[in-house]
Amino acid sequence: MNTQATAPDMTIRALVDFYAAQQAEQVFFISAASGKKVTWRALAAQLPAMEQLLQSLQIPTEQPLAFMLNNGWASVQIILGALYYGRIVVPLNIAAGDAQLLYALQQSGSAAVIVDQDNAARLQTIIGDNANIKIVQVDGDHGIENNDVENNPPLNTTRAVTADTKALMIYTSGTTGTPKGVVHTQGSLLAGGNNVVLAHQLTAADRALCVLPLYHINGLCVTVFAPLLSGGSVVMPLRFRTEEFWQQVATHQCTWFSVVPTLISYLLQSTSPFPSMPQLRFGRSASAPLSPSVQEEFEQRFAIPIIETMGLTETAAQILSNPLPPATRKIGSPGIAYGNEVVVLGKDGTPCADNESGELAVCGLNVMLEYNNNPQETAATFTADGWLLTGDLGHRDSDGYFFITGRSKELIIKGGENIAPREIDEALMQMPQVVDAAAFARPCKRYGQRVEACVTLATGVQVEEHVLIEYCQTIVGRFKSPERIYFVADLPRGPSGKVQRLKLAELVSTYQSSGGD
Repeated sequence: MNTQATAPDMTIRALVDFYAAQQAEQVFFISAASGKKVTWRALAAQLPAMEQLLQSLQIPTEQPLAFMLNNGWASVQIILGALYYGRIVVPLNIAAGDAQLLYALQQSGSAAVIVDQDNAARLQTIIGDNANIKIVQVDGDHGIENNDVENNPPLNTTRAVTADTKALMIYTSGTTGTPKGVVHTQGSLLAGGNNVVLAHQLTAADRALCVLPLYHINGLCVTVFAPLLSGGSVVMPLRFRTEEFWQQVATHQCTWFSVVPTLISYLLQSTSPFPSMPQLRFGRSASAPLSPSVQEEFEQRFAIPIIETMGLTETAAQILSNPLPPATRKIGSPGIAYGNEVVVLGKDGTPCADNESGELAVCGLNVMLEYNNNPQETAATFTADGWLLTGDLGHRDSDGYFFITGRSKELIIKGGENIAPREIDEALMQMPQVVDAAAFARPCKRYGQRVEACVTLATGVQVEEHVLIEYCQTIVGRFKSPERIYFVADLPRGPSGKVQRLKLAELVSTYQSSGGD
């Protein structure tokens, strides 16, 4: 199927029906936990069961349907089944707080929540006695079968589904503010997946390992929709486990995987066996900047090319990607545009010249429709001529590769000088003991703001604060280096995996008040 040519008119139903007819017995989905395999024929046959269940419960088609699930067959069946019949799905980020989840349910107007056994008790606590939201519990790896539906009511399939049909409402708070419901259509979601197909040259022979949760735009668009578009397949563990990762790649003959930088650091710290995997073409990194030192160390140790990319929830994931080898990959850059247009705009809104800094903006079929019930934020996010403003600062070089220096709301302004936090992050990440790092601003009487940072150390490793500070000074100089470094178990991240820097000062204050400093 020529997805590039047909993406504007593409729907989930068209894709599933096409491949179910063309390659019925080829496998689309494999559960790494149980070994369950679902062919394209079985995929098409099992999607109606979910819609039949929803209709038997009289859940209106026009109202959004939320899900609170771990990865597995049920999550894939429910998402694809809902979209096949033109419903809107609302992924609930299990890592979010209860108040955020309740807000997402209420703001989206979700009529029901599909939940697995691991999350059912928590969901009931969140919803309380709200009778307007129905709870539907399913087995995470079993999914829904026709015999799970009482009396097997006749299936009403008259709803028209097009590329313009609203499909996804996913909540992201970015780095600050009230969570916003990003609304995507079927067309924009599949255009996002198609950008991945184009950049990574995916075919029906490719098999992805999906270790990122499907409530994450990366997990959903990159490792489910891209194989759906290319006619490939996806292997899905319940979650990422360092000690099982390489064996899963080898056992299931995966040709590529998509991870976030933190997981790359975990793999570098692991002593798990590294089996022979000649079929593995590349690994893919997204959702947050990848430290050049970490990328270089990973590639030297494992001899696997890591393709750094960049995407947003608002753009159905990928907007930029480095090319595959043997084409030029630039370490420290998320690459060039595939399938959409990306420009750097100056403060006056006009395009910047090469190597001139400004804000990245995106235009393409993969861009969101709107923020749900939030016309003010929607208007503020788009320019008058339709470019989506990303909030990311950077520049494009003369070869067309983009480089990101930070986010407009996260710049540290010390003594009138702009300091990009990412520069400090990358310096700290060059220390082998550091798994994750994020610099941030703190108020300062002398300079207005000063630089501080939070770091996560490798398991069982200790290092003195002053050692990290002095090391950082050798790379970025004393003025830009952190005055304080705090050791934390995890950095706060939003639903898309990006560090929420503006929450770090609050995290540090809590840490100090608890006696951690």
